Amino acid sequence: MASQMKKMKLNALQSKTLVLLQILARDEESSAPVEGTENVRITRLPHAHGNHMHVGEFVVSSKDASGLTNKSVWIALARKGLVQEGWEQEIQITPEGLAFSTGLESKFVEMSDH
Repeated sequence: MASQMKKMKLNALQSKTLVLLQILARDEESSAPVEGTENVRITRLPHAHGNHMHVGEFVVSSKDASGLTNKSVWIALARKGLVQEGWEQEIQITPEGLAFSTGLESKFVEMSDH
Protein backbone atom coordinates (compact mmCIF):
# COMPACT_ATOMS: atom_id res chain seq x y z
CA MET A 1 0.00 0.00 0.00
CA ALA A 2 2.77 2.47 0.89
CA SER A 3 4.41 1.98 -2.51
CA GLN A 4 1.07 2.64 -4.21
CA MET A 5 0.69 5.88 -2.24
CA LYS A 6 4.12 7.06 -3.44
CA LYS A 7 3.24 6.37 -7.07
CA MET A 8 -0.04 8.28 -6.94
CA LYS A 9 0.25 11.77 -8.39
CA LEU A 10 -2.08 14.69 -7.89
CA ASN A 11 -2.13 17.89 -9.88
CA ALA A 12 -1.77 21.21 -8.05
CA LEU A 13 -5.49 21.83 -7.62
CA GLN A 14 -6.14 18.27 -6.41
CA SER A 15 -3.26 18.59 -3.92
CA LYS A 16 -4.53 21.90 -2.56
CA THR A 17 -8.04 20.52 -2.20
CA LEU A 18 -6.85 17.38 -0.43
CA VAL A 19 -4.73 19.28 2.08
CA LEU A 20 -7.73 21.52 2.86
CA LEU A 21 -9.87 18.42 3.43
CA GLN A 22 -7.18 17.02 5.73
CA ILE A 23 -7.22 20.23 7.77
CA LEU A 24 -11.03 20.15 7.95
CA ALA A 25 -10.92 16.49 9.01
CA ARG A 26 -8.75 17.43 12.02
CA ASP A 27 -11.13 20.24 13.05
CA GLU A 28 -13.88 18.90 15.30
CA GLU A 29 -16.13 21.82 14.32
CA SER A 30 -15.92 20.77 10.66
CA SER A 31 -15.81 16.98 10.83
CA ALA A 32 -17.00 13.82 12.52
CA PRO A 33 -15.91 10.18 12.37
CA VAL A 34 -18.04 7.86 10.23
CA GLU A 35 -19.29 5.05 12.43
CA GLY A 36 -18.10 1.61 11.38
CA THR A 37 -15.33 2.95 9.11
CA GLU A 38 -12.07 4.82 9.36
CA ASN A 39 -13.44 7.61 7.15
CA VAL A 40 -14.00 11.12 8.42
CA ARG A 41 -17.10 13.05 7.33
CA ILE A 42 -16.64 16.71 6.49
CA THR A 43 -19.66 18.38 8.04
CA ARG A 44 -18.95 21.99 7.12
CA LEU A 45 -17.09 23.51 4.19
CA PRO A 46 -15.69 27.01 4.61
CA HIS A 47 -17.08 29.94 2.66
CA ALA A 48 -14.97 32.72 1.25
CA HIS A 49 -15.23 36.26 2.48
CA GLY A 50 -13.24 38.72 0.49
CA ASN A 51 -10.15 37.10 -0.96
CA HIS A 52 -9.75 34.42 1.72
CA MET A 53 -11.49 31.77 3.77
CA HIS A 54 -10.94 30.17 7.14
CA VAL A 55 -10.12 26.46 7.06
CA GLY A 56 -9.84 25.16 10.58
CA GLU A 57 -7.32 27.42 12.28
CA PHE A 58 -5.84 28.60 8.99
CA VAL A 59 -6.49 31.32 6.45
CA VAL A 60 -6.36 30.27 2.81
CA SER A 61 -6.59 32.34 -0.34
CA SER A 62 -9.95 31.82 -2.03
CA LYS A 63 -8.21 31.04 -5.33
CA ASP A 64 -6.24 28.24 -3.64
CA ALA A 65 -9.50 26.69 -2.41
CA SER A 66 -11.27 26.69 -5.77
CA GLY A 67 -11.00 22.89 -5.97
CA LEU A 68 -13.65 22.58 -3.26
CA THR A 69 -16.25 23.55 -5.85
CA ASN A 70 -14.66 21.85 -8.87
CA LYS A 71 -16.43 18.64 -9.90
CA SER A 72 -13.37 17.36 -11.81
CA VAL A 73 -11.24 17.57 -8.68
CA TRP A 74 -13.78 15.58 -6.66
CA ILE A 75 -14.03 12.92 -9.37
CA ALA A 76 -10.24 12.53 -9.47
CA LEU A 77 -9.91 12.33 -5.68
CA ALA A 78 -12.68 9.71 -5.53
CA ARG A 79 -11.18 7.71 -8.39
CA LYS A 80 -7.86 7.62 -6.52
CA GLY A 81 -9.58 6.47 -3.31
CA LEU A 82 -8.77 9.62 -1.32
CA VAL A 83 -12.40 10.60 -0.81
CA GLN A 84 -15.48 8.39 -0.78
CA GLU A 85 -17.71 8.11 -3.84
CA GLY A 86 -20.96 10.04 -3.36
CA TRP A 87 -19.19 13.28 -2.41
CA GLU A 88 -22.12 15.23 -3.92
CA GLN A 89 -24.33 14.18 -0.98
CA GLU A 90 -21.76 13.65 1.74
CA ILE A 91 -18.04 14.36 1.81
CA GLN A 92 -15.97 11.61 3.40
CA ILE A 93 -12.20 11.53 3.36
CA THR A 94 -10.74 8.03 3.48
CA PRO A 95 -7.82 6.83 5.62
CA GLU A 96 -5.71 6.94 2.44
CA GLY A 97 -6.74 10.56 1.92
CA LEU A 98 -5.91 11.42 5.50
CA ALA A 99 -2.48 9.80 5.26
CA PHE A 100 -1.49 11.10 1.82
CA SER A 101 1.25 13.73 1.91
CA THR A 102 0.69 16.44 -0.68
CA GLY A 103 3.84 18.33 0.27
CA LEU A 104 1.69 21.42 0.78
CA GLU A 105 0.91 20.94 4.45
CA SER A 106 2.78 24.11 5.44
CA LYS A 107 3.27 25.92 2.14
CA PHE A 108 0.08 27.80 1.32
CA VAL A 109 -1.87 28.01 4.55
CA GLU A 110 -1.27 30.62 7.22
CA MET A 111 -2.41 30.77 10.83
CA SER A 112 -5.44 32.99 11.21
CA ASP A 113 -4.99 36.34 12.92
CA HIS A 114 -8.73 36.86 13.37
